[in-house]
Amino acid sequence: MNLKKLRENHKKYGVDRRHKSLPPENHCSYGKVYSLCKKHQLLQRVKNKKNTTKEDKTQFAIGAIERDFKATVPNEKWLTDITQYQTKTGKLYVSPVLDCFDGAIVGLSMDSNMKAELCKQSLLSALRRYAIPQGSKISGLIIHSDRGSQYTSNKFRGTIHKYQLEQSMGRTGSCYDNTRMESFFSRLKDEGVTENEAKSLTREELARRIFKWIELEYNLTRITSVNEGYLPPLVKRAKYFHDAKQLAA
Repeated sequence: MNLKKLRENHKKYGVDRRHKSLPPENHCSYGKVYSLCKKHQLLQRVKNKKNTTKEDKTQFAIGAIERDFKATVPNEKWLTDITQYQTKTGKLYVSPVLDCFDGAIVGLSMDSNMKAELCKQSLLSALRRYAIPQGSKISGLIIHSDRGSQYTSNKFRGTIHKYQLEQSMGRTGSCYDNTRMESFFSRLKDEGVTENEAKSLTREELARRIFKWIELEYNLTRITSVNEGYLPPLVKRAKYFHDAKQLAA
């Protein structure tokens, strides 16, 4: 088995992901993979987790999603949020849409500002690429976010009403109400493009790097622990539609 090559292709994979990525002919125990990684100095350094404070239980209800970030079919529950990078030509704001079914990033918009149009375009890109063309029933699809002004704007809510979606929003100031989206941002800034790397890039260069990482690595090849069989997001999605077509035949 060539663990060094696997490390080169997926620098952020820990022992568990390397073990799951081994081809059948190289299958062995987790313990052996760990021992080999340790012997050849291929172990990942574990970051200390930041402390979080307990939520204020007096805050109001969090909406339709109720912190249940799982879905049994595509286009049932979507999550969205905004993160930012500092580049050498100014800030770049990134607004993705994540499908809870497989973890796929189905919508994406990036701009030099974080106005409501950024979030509207992200939602529209998800609808046009992964919902409407697939013939999914989008009426009642839940789109979950925080309570930022972008998501309470007439522009964003107008799009929700047009397509008969259901809006869900978290408590004000609570980091627990969109944890799966926050987890994606953590992966993006660790495995995709780090904040230090972004400082040496222009907005346009960074946007291309982010788009490429999401479309070609995260969605297509990065194994995902929350998916059965550790399938990459779009691999799980393709399998779902293939199986559904076979059952309907």
